[in-house]
This record gives sequence, C-alpha cells and structure tokens, in this order.
Amino acid sequence: MSGTPGTAEWWGGILFATALVLGAGGPILALTGTVVATRLPEALTWAGLVLIVLGFAGVLASQAGMGASWRIGVDATERTELVTTGVFAVVRNPIFTAMLTTVAGLTLMVPTAVSAAAWLCLFAAVELQVRLVEEPYLLAIHEQDYASYTGRVGRFLPGLGRLRRPPRSEKIS
Repeated sequence: MSGTPGTAEWWGGILFATALVLGAGGPILALTGTVVATRLPEALTWAGLVLIVLGFAGVLASQAGMGASWRIGVDATERTELVTTGVFAVVRNPIFTAMLTTVAGLTLMVPTAVSAAAWLCLFAAVELQVRLVEEPYLLAIHEQDYASYTGRVGRFLPGLGRLRRPPRSEKIS
C-alpha cells in the first residue's frame, strides 16, 4: 500500500485492493455455490457484459491517452504534464470512470452482495484518491491551469463535479 498508514492515500489503497479481491471473489463464490447470485432478466446480464467490455476498453484508451503522464498514484517528486485532451476533455478521471463501469458490469453479470461490495469499495477508493490525494496535488503542481480545468470539466461524468472553487492546495516542493 502507498502512503502513510491512516492517510487518505493509504485508505484508498486498502479499499482499492479490497475491491479487487471482492471483484474476483464474487464470481468465484457464485460459481462454487457459496453465495447465490440474484436472478436478473437476461437483458441485464448482457448489458453487464457490454459494460465490462466498454469499461475495460475505456481504461486502456484513457491510459494510452495520458501518454508519458500515466502513473499509478501520486509521487510528489515527479512533475508530469497536465492532460486535458481526448477523453480528458470530457471527464477529468476517465480511467476511474471506466473502472467503475467495468465493476458495475460485473455486478450485473454476477449480482451478489460480494460483487456489489466490490463496486462500493472501488467507489470509496476512487473518491478518496481523487478528492483528497490527486486533486490537491494537481492544483499544487499546475495551479491556475488545473483550477481552470476543474471549472470546465466534470470529475467522473461530463458536466458533473466541476469545481467553482478549486480544491485546497499545499505547495509541493
């Protein structure tokens, strides 16, 4: 896990790892009969598959769109370019949006409490990471460029989560 134990970054990492375990565990537990998947209309199962494929493709496309700026987590010693083009012109965090879409699809395909818990853990991890770790870091590094970007582009969905006032920043040395 990254970050000092007890910090937002650390909790985000714990929740992210938990989401991965639960996301893998949900289908395995359903296949073994350990948990029972809720019966949904077949159309929802197919919709889940479509969401998984679209979400996975979205993660790959978003990571590719970041180019040399792609990183996992925040390293205060690194200075990367602010990416605001391509899918990043539509939402500020398309990778996380696509990840949540993928796990939502999994939850539709294998609708168990474990799969739903995976999505909730991932959602909490993403919220902590973005709001308390990444946004303050990007504001400190890119200052007015990032502040302007947050006012134009939604956090996870187009138009939603735009900031009127930029998040608090601490100078990163």
